[in-house]
Amino acid sequence: MNQYLITAYDHTDANGLSRRMNVRPHHLDGASALKKNGNFILGGAMLNDKGKMIGSVMVLQFETVEELEAWKQSEPYITQDVWESVDIKPFKVATVA
Repeated sequence: MNQYLITAYDHTDANGLSRRMNVRPHHLDGASALKKNGNFILGGAMLNDKGKMIGSVMVLQFETVEELEAWKQSEPYITQDVWESVDIKPFKVATVA
C-alpha cells in the first residue's frame, strides 16, 4: 500500500474551533472506518502552546491514488471547512525490530 503523511491546519477565524468541535464526531467516525479497512495508521490533533487544537496529522495508506482522492472528497474536516490547508506527502512508516 502507498502511505501518506497528512498535515492539516485549521482555519483561524472566530468560529474555527467550534466548527472543528461540531464536525469532530463525524471525523472520528471516518477515522474508525479507515482503521477498520486497514487505511488508518495513526493520527491526532496538533496543539498550540496553550493546548488548543490547531490542526491534524494523519498517516494513512491506500492501494491507489483514486482511493486517496475519494477519502479527500469525503473527509468531514475538508468538506465542512475545518482545515484551511492540507498537505499530503508520500510517506514510509519505518519498520524497526
